[in-house]
Amino acid sequence: MLDSPSTRRPSCLHVQGRRAVLLLLVALGLLAAPMAQAAEIRVLTSGAFKPVVAEVAARFAADTGTQVKLDNDTAGALVRRVNGGETFDVLILTPGALADLQKAGKVGAGAIAPLAKVGIGVAVKAGAPRPDISTSDAFKQTLLAAQRVAMIDPAAGGSSGIYLTRLFERWGIADAIRAKAVLVPGGLVATRLVSGEADIAIHQISEILAVPGADLVGPLPADIQNFTVYAGALAPAPADPQAAAAFLARLSGPDTTPILATKGMQPATP
Repeated sequence: MLDSPSTRRPSCLHVQGRRAVLLLLVALGLLAAPMAQAAEIRVLTSGAFKPVVAEVAARFAADTGTQVKLDNDTAGALVRRVNGGETFDVLILTPGALADLQKAGKVGAGAIAPLAKVGIGVAVKAGAPRPDISTSDAFKQTLLAAQRVAMIDPAAGGSSGIYLTRLFERWGIADAIRAKAVLVPGGLVATRLVSGEADIAIHQISEILAVPGADLVGPLPADIQNFTVYAGALAPAPADPQAAAAFLARLSGPDTTPILATKGMQPATP
């Protein structure tokens, strides 16, 4: 017995509905291929540049969907880690360190991009009296009068710690400072002010500004100031070459200049 029109209609509507759903899924690309995973890149950076990278990474992720996994350390420690085989997509170090790693095949053969420079500053705990650092001699007397002086341990490879140690040796006060030094193996030196372990901290300005509860007194006097330049390079074989290159381009682009200023840094080139 043939089906009546009234019994065939639901079947036709059901088929048409399934066809419409299939067309919609095809249009959305859900049947053509699995949904693409969001890209992720790994960035290794020297500590002083971390505040800049963190802010740029958040904006980059919002704009592109690419997540940035960030890790920081002292310059010397990063060189050791990369030489030891640690993987990354973008590496931020001093130009000289990147050039050496590039010669060893640990960094990609492309151009090393200059990113920023930062000077050394002096900090005290928020609300504490601000010492005189207006001249080199005033800074020296402030150090000698301080009870505890926090700085990066030069043995850890921090550029400011290495420079300061040489400066104190040149001034002939290395032994006096060594007796009162709070040597920090890495991270934010000014946290030792907040904890009460030191009454003076000397570190890269960008890392001082990153510590709530620490006040930047000011930069070192111009005649003894030391700027560290930071640059970026890609890995020899980034996991996602396009995303890694785009992030490095963002770091070196004009949109990052206002961020540098808020973090106590300057463009690497005029």
